[in-house]
Amino acid sequence: MNRESLSKVDWLRTVDRLGGSELLEQEAREFGAFQKARKIKCAVDQLRLVLAYCWGAWGLRLTVAWAEAMGLASLSNVALLKRLRNSVDWLENLVCRLIGAGSREPCLAVAKGRPVRLVDATSVAKAGRNARESGGRWRIHSVFDLANERFTAFDLTDESEPEIIDRADVVAGEIRVGDRIYLQADRVAKVLDAGADIVTRARWNAACWLDPAGKRFDLIACLKKNRGKGLIDQPIVIETSAGKPITLRLVAIRKPKQARDLSIEKIKRKARDKCRAVRPQTLVAAEWVIIITSLDRDEYPLSAIGALYRLRWRIEIAFKHLKSGVGLVGPPGDDPRSAKAHILCNLLLALLTEPLIAEHLGDSPRRAAA
Repeated sequence: MNRESLSKVDWLRTVDRLGGSELLEQEAREFGAFQKARKIKCAVDQLRLVLAYCWGAWGLRLTVAWAEAMGLASLSNVALLKRLRNSVDWLENLVCRLIGAGSREPCLAVAKGRPVRLVDATSVAKAGRNARESGGRWRIHSVFDLANERFTAFDLTDESEPEIIDRADVVAGEIRVGDRIYLQADRVAKVLDAGADIVTRARWNAACWLDPAGKRFDLIACLKKNRGKGLIDQPIVIETSAGKPITLRLVAIRKPKQARDLSIEKIKRKARDKCRAVRPQTLVAAEWVIIITSLDRDEYPLSAIGALYRLRWRIEIAFKHLKSGVGLVGPPGDDPRSAKAHILCNLLLALLTEPLIAEHLGDSPRRAAA
């Protein structure tokens, strides 16, 4: 797809991918994005104009000039901005449909037939001087289906909304993989109650650790004790805010010496930059990859847990595609409606191009890793 010109052939293919012109016209009216054919003849033309603005680098004035030269529409830049803001719910619906259209359930060997979904978030800067000074961000909470090589959920918020492991709907039987921030007892309990399992990395002080008998568990002492062995796989318990115990597994793998030294140096350098002292426990924990999982030990041995967690790199690659390939950057202006519409258009572009990428993957390293 040519994102600058949106040539006629490419555009007709895009319309088909989005459900066809008849469905688009119907939904545009249902979601209040398009009401009457005045300056713009139809909803499909409005969508083309909105996408041209959000996918291109022209700005409002040059986009409306392009539309007039193409015979697509004759309207002011203010009118285009209004159309953009009114299209948020419609665009969100299109994103959801593309996500659903690619859903299927192939298997990964390490997952033993269960779907693996990676959770993470990326962010882009808010526009406007006040936002830049305060470090304001738009946060895109995402779920990436590993076997399908595609995103299956997006949720757009500002930086005040936290990253939580159950933000997207949980599918019974799935294995949900997340980084350190997602080990939150109350949220993990909801994932488990929905019939799924979790694999998350953990900070040494991420929870009040208990042993199976309900007594305080000294994680740092355990790490020190097992330095020689370099591997830990044992039961561990965390409690929800309501005092409900959750029995999980502590899986810890000691890093090779070079990786340990790099991790410790990074922690010390960051502490020096912020004029802070490093806690001794933090240096001990930096030697290890600490993973918490609910998966059964007999069915998923320590090596399988490590392999599942290492697959997290795929969502990082997908985010890089969003930002480097698709060109997702902070949207212009500081109006939340315009910003959301702009980001949704970029998510549409990512979803439209994902099948093309997957089609040409073949036996590439990232396919082989999955």
